[in-house]
Amino acid sequence: MSESNPDQVVKKNKVVTFTYIILDEGGSVQEQSDIPMSYLHGGDDRIFPAVMAAMDGHQEGDKVEIVLPPKEGFGEYDASLTYRDKISNVPPEYQQIGTEAEFKNETGETVKMTVVKLENGEIMLDGNHPFAGKTMTFKVSITAIRDAADEEIRTGKVVTDGPDLSTTH
Repeated sequence: MSESNPDQVVKKNKVVTFTYIILDEGGSVQEQSDIPMSYLHGGDDRIFPAVMAAMDGHQEGDKVEIVLPPKEGFGEYDASLTYRDKISNVPPEYQQIGTEAEFKNETGETVKMTVVKLENGEIMLDGNHPFAGKTMTFKVSITAIRDAADEEIRTGKVVTDGPDLSTTH
């Protein structure tokens, strides 16, 4: 751990600001954020619990590395979240790999799916996260720690002008 204010360690009800890199099993960078992001430690469900646990007790300037198997990260791959159809049944704007579309399932929930394959006149959509079923390594750099405001503790959301964490893992 680095030398800094010992009162400002990562623990419950601290706002932690960090950057991160996510690597696949081969060590290739799959996602990276060099723009610092903040979350409420112990009160924010947008950060994987195992990542939060690995950051516990660390200080500003520390670097934390954690390997997440599917069950602790993006989940197991679920083949039932894939869908195949004739490409002629799909509107042209969705006939490109990487295109995302939202659908309602049998229970009325909205499911986001991505076109992952176009082959032999068929299209395949996948509702799994791209990292599902994969062991991923998170490299986190803690850039700042502060006490959370009462409102942040009450709502579980950080009051900041920084990037929106709603898409962060």
